[in-house]
Amino acid sequence: VQLQASGGGLVQAGGSLRLSCVASGRTFSSYAMGWFRQAPGKEREFAAAMSRSGGITYYADSVKGRFTISRDNAKNTVYLQMASLKPEDTAVYYCAASRGSGTYYYISQYGYWGQGTQVTVSS
Repeated sequence: VQLQASGGGLVQAGGSLRLSCVASGRTFSSYAMGWFRQAPGKEREFAAAMSRSGGITYYADSVKGRFTISRDNAKNTVYLQMASLKPEDTAVYYCAASRGSGTYYYISQYGYWGQGTQVTVSS
């Protein structure tokens, strides 16, 4: 599967953005989907994930209550709605797809990655 992320940009603290990630192919619903982020000089970290059916979601503590992951299997798209953004949310955001099982918190669980989209939150 190939993934194309979009929707990043520059936003003031407290603002909102919605990221989208479109997947190629006809088997999107067979993948759990995740969003990771990588700030300058830091390691890539987990932000959110959703099960294949969309029935289970996972969030990092740092984004819980502010970010919402969702998916539309008919459109082969996963979204990350980000609200109450903080300067520390500034990072390149990556979507990823996993055919494995588990809680989807770990980079190693994902076999497919998008190219990343930059999110910058100004104070």
